[in-house]
Amino acid sequence: MSTDLKWTKSSYSSDDSGNCVEVATCPHTIHVRDSKDITVPALTVSPDAWDTFIRHAAA
Repeated sequence: MSTDLKWTKSSYSSDDSGNCVEVATCPHTIHVRDSKDITVPALTVSPDAWDTFIRHAAA
């Protein structure tokens, strides 16, 4: 995996508790990790799977 990923903190993550989710997008994959464990992504999914997750999470 490239170390050049640009990670973005979720807007749903809190600033004070340390419970943060970060996401990095690539053309063919979406990487999701816990900000406390930045050594490797915890989850890698396809853009279609991520889109489905986001649409259902927002509902």
